[in-house]
Amino acid sequence: MTPFTLDDLARTVAERAAAPATESYTAKLIAGGPAKAAKKLGEEAVEAAIAAVQGDRQNLTAEAADVLYHLLVVLQGADIPLSDVMAELERRTAQSGLAEKAARKT
Repeated sequence: MTPFTLDDLARTVAERAAAPATESYTAKLIAGGPAKAAKKLGEEAVEAAIAAVQGDRQNLTAEAADVLYHLLVVLQGADIPLSDVMAELERRTAQSGLAEKAARKT
C-alpha cells in the first residue's frame, strides 16, 4: 500500500468540490461560502486542541485529520493550492522559527 499524502487529500477535495452540493459534503461546505468552511475548520481546531490538552491521543489523531481536511476545503474555496502553502513552509524553514518571528515584528 502506498502512503496517503496531503497531496492525495488535496486532489480528493478538489474532485469532490466539483460535485453537486447535494452529493458531496465538500461541495456543500464550499457552496456555503468562506464563512461556513472556516467555521467548521475553527470548530475542528478547537476540538483538536482540547484533545491535545487532555492527552487523548486517539481523539487528537481523529481531530487532526478533521483539521487537515477542513483546512484543505478552506484553501480549495479560496483557490489557494496546497503547493503555495508548502512553498511558504519551505521558505520559512530556511531560518529558525525564532528568527522568522523576530523578522515579522519589524
